[in-house]
Amino acid sequence: MQIAVNKVALFHYRLRDEVSQQEIENSYAADPVAYLHGFANIIPGLERAMLGRQSGDVFSVSIQAKDAYGERVQAAQQRVPIKHLHVKKHTKLNVGDVVTLQTSEGPRQVSIVKPGKFTVDIDANHPLAGRDLLFDIEIVDVREASEQEIAHKHAHGVGGHQH
Repeated sequence: MQIAVNKVALFHYRLRDEVSQQEIENSYAADPVAYLHGFANIIPGLERAMLGRQSGDVFSVSIQAKDAYGERVQAAQQRVPIKHLHVKKHTKLNVGDVVTLQTSEGPRQVSIVKPGKFTVDIDANHPLAGRDLLFDIEIVDVREASEQEIAHKHAHGVGGHQH
């Protein structure tokens, strides 16, 4: 069975920075990743590369930043009052810490660029924004999506429902 809209694909991956070739992460220590094709549940470039593949396929694909986590946006770096962060009182913040910022559109993960006593400089870009990525993919299985998965617009993973 080929990967197509309304199909669930289970796959393992190794993710590397295309320039440095340094591995960023991989899925092999856990169950394979399950995603419902056609619902933007994975980055756009990877979803396009998965179309038409089938169980047992092993391939590598280079994904440009614009088709991965986007280009870095300079305006996504700003100074905000600490009171807008979801952190415990008296928590010492360090450069690189990932915290939740309460925004007008709801909570958002941000990275600390420069901590201060009353304000912090944050970066709301995804940590992989602006980076070209290289994925090594091993497709483990492809199956029909359940009605519930299609209604929920995402796959329910190897062990069942995952929310």
